[in-house]
Amino acid sequence: MLLAEVPVAAEPILSWEAPPLREAIEKADVLIEALKWIRAFRDKITVVKIGGRVIDDEEALRTLLLDVVFMETVGMRPVIVHGGGAAINRWMQEAGLEPRFIEGRRYTDDETLRIVEQVLAYDNNNAIADRIEELGGRAAPLNFKTTNVLFGRRLTLSGQGGQPIDLGHVGEITRVDRTTIDNLCYAGIVPVIPSMCLEEGHKEQKLNVNADTAAMAVAEAIHAEKLVFLSDVNGVRRRKDDPESLIQSLNATSANELIARGAIEAGMIPKVQACLETLDKGVRKVHIIDGRLKHSLLLEVYTSHGVGTEIVK
Repeated sequence: MLLAEVPVAAEPILSWEAPPLREAIEKADVLIEALKWIRAFRDKITVVKIGGRVIDDEEALRTLLLDVVFMETVGMRPVIVHGGGAAINRWMQEAGLEPRFIEGRRYTDDETLRIVEQVLAYDNNNAIADRIEELGGRAAPLNFKTTNVLFGRRLTLSGQGGQPIDLGHVGEITRVDRTTIDNLCYAGIVPVIPSMCLEEGHKEQKLNVNADTAAMAVAEAIHAEKLVFLSDVNGVRRRKDDPESLIQSLNATSANELIARGAIEAGMIPKVQACLETLDKGVRKVHIIDGRLKHSLLLEVYTSHGVGTEIVK
């Protein structure tokens, strides 16, 4: 037989170019990229603030909590602080009550407080903890019937002429039970904290707390590595209505310049300013990401580029 007639061996079915193997290699590359971040954040605490819109979106909440379970599994210590404004509004509508907001704060009378407590402290709080358990993690709902960890005082705002504005049963956090949160984290259990507190000196009086400020108070008290706000936008933008103008990283200088130029405006201004204050109190980084994006939490924490805005000191 001539050399030219010798049959050539067929290519292996799984060559480098074959889609199944190529996809497997890409997945391995993603894991290798995540490895350095997994090592860097092992045993570090991340506070994740979840708002009512994400809680109302069943699929978004499922993938978010799956991210939380992953974080805990690889050695990070996630803590969840949550609100629930959309569900509270529905309950109030069914009860024939009209929601009232004063400078962005929900006016909370006796009947509104009863609804807020039921929705936030029990329904949403237990549902989030139960879902984490269903996804293979461990969680502890920290509410008034289990273990409360937030304490505060009544919040009053200054109106025209310095006159105080009454907000009803609305509070601000003055003390966080750090020991309980730390013990749960280092036992591999995710603390789930509703944005309500007990009034200091009044053991039975509950107060409604803004979820953003509650998350900040928790992050500051436990010296969190990260505080992540799940929003319905992808982060801070140079042009408010243009998702492509996302600013990936901000510090105090650049943030103040953007505020002065009007690039950061309206409701994003107090949020960014509050984030900068949180950094001054010991939190290493604050992130604002779109909670509706599938696995946005993992993409922000465990990849080099992230998907939102990180705010650093």
